[in-house]
Amino acid sequence: MTQRTNAKNETILHKAVVQWKTNPIFSTACVLVLMIILQTLALGFDFESVGAWFSHWSRNWINILRNNASVGIVALGMTFVIISGGIDLAVGSTLVAVGAVLMVCVNSYPTGLLTSIGITGVPAFIIGIIACILMGCALGGVSGFLIAKQKLPAFIATLGMMKICRSVTQQVMQTASVKVPTQFLAIANTKIGGQVILPIIYWLVLAVLLHIISRKTTFGRHVYAIGSNERTARLSGINVEKVIAMVYVLSGIMVSIAAIIQVARIGSMDYANAGSGYEMDAIAAVVVGGTSMSGGKGSILGTVLGMLIIAVMNNLLNLMGVPPFLREAFKGFIVIAAVLLQKKEKNS
Repeated sequence: MTQRTNAKNETILHKAVVQWKTNPIFSTACVLVLMIILQTLALGFDFESVGAWFSHWSRNWINILRNNASVGIVALGMTFVIISGGIDLAVGSTLVAVGAVLMVCVNSYPTGLLTSIGITGVPAFIIGIIACILMGCALGGVSGFLIAKQKLPAFIATLGMMKICRSVTQQVMQTASVKVPTQFLAIANTKIGGQVILPIIYWLVLAVLLHIISRKTTFGRHVYAIGSNERTARLSGINVEKVIAMVYVLSGIMVSIAAIIQVARIGSMDYANAGSGYEMDAIAAVVVGGTSMSGGKGSILGTVLGMLIIAVMNNLLNLMGVPPFLREAFKGFIVIAAVLLQKKEKNS
């Protein structure tokens, strides 16, 4: 009986090891479970009741998810970019640019762009949101055009866009006086069940939508094909330039939605610092989630799990009192480890 039990345990262990080596979702989920356990231990159990402990634990989780919803949405778009074999360094600066467009449109001061012609309230909000998304599409489209049509390396094209978007926005907005109406804040701050969870809901809904697009649509299959082998994809009749351009437009749309949520949450935007580091956080989440930096491999689910790992790690380091500057070092170690594991898997 003992021999059978040992044999069964060895079989289970062997299957787990195989899954760890071959299934990025499994390995990412295992790491996330470990991080959650460590975070739970760091929160402690010194409460008067189980109910009080669970209330504190759940509030902490809601805060983690809400605070990372915007960059999580950006990471969804980054997933398509990296699967296609590209990279987008402009997401943080694009967020500032489209956020500025949104704020100018919803500005409630009498000198506001729409207020001055008598458009206020919900009509102004709708126009602002549409303008914000169109701006995101345009900026993403420019990056896509430079990469797909002009054959610029994605790193160079998006690095240039990163510098252009932030600097131009700062120059244009440095003397602007903008006030976001209180009603607009309801987009992100309306309470459900006594908690501010709308940003989390937006993130999860978009994750499901983009998962379906990546797995069930022709566009999604073409993105994977281009990332796997662009030459083969071209020979098979795929319009590579069009698909690549659409990937960056999609990234711009995700950034625009993140900007809308951020403006609605805070009611303002720091043009010098807003979105700073979003590109690295998004890339980290995508890579930790198992998406290959060489393209052709990855998933939206993996990105969501990767984003949760980054978010829980930041919270855990905060609970442990690790200085803010060193937290970025831990994030760097995780990204390097994830890429090394991908390389080892590829070589094997």
